[in-house]
Amino acid sequence: MKIWFHTFLELVKIRITFAVMLTTVAGYILYSNHFSAQMLLSVFGIFLLACSSAALNHIQEFRYDALMERTRNRPIPSGRISVFQAWTIVILLAVLGLLLIYQGSNTVGAILGFSAMIWYNGIYTYLKRVTAYAVIPGSVIGAIPPLVGWVAAGGTLSHPSALLIGIFFFIWQVPHFWLLLMKYGQQYEVAGFPVITKIYSRKLIYAFTFIWVLATAIIAFMLPYFGILRSYSAMVGILLSSIWLVIVFGKLYRDHETEFSPKKYFMRLNFYILFIVILMVVDHWLI
Repeated sequence: MKIWFHTFLELVKIRITFAVMLTTVAGYILYSNHFSAQMLLSVFGIFLLACSSAALNHIQEFRYDALMERTRNRPIPSGRISVFQAWTIVILLAVLGLLLIYQGSNTVGAILGFSAMIWYNGIYTYLKRVTAYAVIPGSVIGAIPPLVGWVAAGGTLSHPSALLIGIFFFIWQVPHFWLLLMKYGQQYEVAGFPVITKIYSRKLIYAFTFIWVLATAIIAFMLPYFGILRSYSAMVGILLSSIWLVIVFGKLYRDHETEFSPKKYFMRLNFYILFIVILMVVDHWLI
C-alpha cells in the first residue's frame, strides 16, 4: 500500500501540483482578503485537475521518459503502474476536479481550469517535440490557476489586477524551464526533443535567462502599485527579494560562470517565487 501511494504521488507530480494549488489560494486571497469554504472547493478542484493533467502527461510521454536517465524510473516506464491504471486516475481526478471548481467558482472558473489542461496536454506537450521555444506558450498554463482563484472569489478577468497577476505567473516560468533544459539538455536531445542549447551559445542563453528574470522582478515590483499588495511589509519584501534576485542572476550574466549550476539558480528562482506567493497570501494580515 505504501509503495502504491508513493507511485501515485509520483504520477501526479505532487510537488508541482501542490505549488499550483498555492497559486490558486493566492489568487483567491488577493481578491477577497479572506479564507472561506468556497475557496477550498476551487483550490482543491484545481489541485485535482492539475494532478489529472500531470498523470496524463506521464501517459503521453512514457516512451520518451524511458529514453532519459532522469525520467526512466517514472511510474509508467518503470512498470510500477499500467497505462490503463493511469488513465483511470486521469479521468476520475479530472471529473471530480472540474465539479469542485464549478461548485466553488462558476462556469468561467471551470472553463479556465479545463482550458489549462487542454493547453498543457493538448498543445504544449506536443509543441515541445517540435520547437525549442515551446516553453514560451507553455508558460501560459501557470497563469491560469491564480486566475481561477481570483474568479472564484468574485473577481473578473477584465480587471487590470487580474491581468498583472496572470503576467507575473506567466513570465517567471520561462527562465524556470530554461534552467531545467540547461541541466538536462543532453538527455532531452537523446529523447528527440529540440533544445535551446543546440540553437544558442551558452553566453546568449545566460543573457536571455537574465532578461526574463529581470522582467519577473519588475512585474513583481508593480504588484503594490496596482493595489494587489497593500502592506508596507509586502512592499519591502518584494523590493529586497527582487533586488537580490536580479543581483544573483546578474552575476550569472556578467561573469558567465564556467562552473554553472542550473540547479542552484533553479532553486533560487523557485524560492523567490514561493516567497512572493506567501506575501500574496498573508499580505492582508501584515502592516
